[in-house]
Amino acid sequence: MTISDWVGRPSLVFFGFTYCPEVCPTTLSDISLWLDGLGAEADLLNVALITVDPERDTIAALADYLTYFDPRITGYTGTPKEIARVAEAFRVRVERRPLGEDDYTMDHTSGVLLFRADGRFGSIIDYHEDRASALPKIRRVLS
Repeated sequence: MTISDWVGRPSLVFFGFTYCPEVCPTTLSDISLWLDGLGAEADLLNVALITVDPERDTIAALADYLTYFDPRITGYTGTPKEIARVAEAFRVRVERRPLGEDDYTMDHTSGVLLFRADGRFGSIIDYHEDRASALPKIRRVLS
C-alpha cells in the first residue's frame, strides 16, 4: 500500500498497534469523535489504522480491536517487510523496544496524517490535539 492507493479521496492515516496501552486507543477514540463531528463529510474520507506490529496484529486481531471504534476505520497489516516499506513511504518512525525478556512494545510516530484527494500531504494532527483544531484541519483536506 502506498499513498497513491488512496488517490481520489482524502485520507486520514494513523500508524498504531493493538497492544498499545494508551496512545493508540486514545487516538482511535479521538478519530471516532472527529468522524462523528464531521457528520456526512466523514464518509468522503479514507480512514486507516496501519499496524506497526505485524507480528501480533493479524487481520483477525485488527478486526476485533477496531470493533471498539468507528466502523469507518479500516485496519491494515502485512509482513514486517511490507509494513517497514509502508512506514518509510509515509515517513513514519517505527522502533521495536524490548520490555524484559519475552515482551516488547512499539515506539512510533503518534500523529494522524492527513492527505488530500490528489495524494499530497495535507497536515498532521498531533497526539492529544483538541477537536477544535483537528476538525478544521480535516475539513481543509476535504475541500
